[in-house]
Amino acid sequence: MTKLGLFLSQRSVNKSEAARKAGLSKARMNELTLNDRSHLRAEELYLIALAIGVDPGNLLEYVCADLNPAEQLSLAADEETPYETEKKKKKRK
Repeated sequence: MTKLGLFLSQRSVNKSEAARKAGLSKARMNELTLNDRSHLRAEELYLIALAIGVDPGNLLEYVCADLNPAEQLSLAADEETPYETEKKKKKRK
């Protein structure tokens, strides 16, 4: 279960109802609450927070509480951007 899933279950939120109010499909809500590899978009987090009546900032803090900024920055620096990937492909030709 994801951090979002834990947040919703701790508050006994009906996921189907929250999905409907947020304008998300039930399948997308299930993916966001059950699959750790799913990526929660900012718009989705905002809409879910409004749908369940919580402050979007509080939900964001809960979902992202275990992130380490220094670690995330170093991981991001190691990843190639789409521009860099295209540049390498052009050099090979």
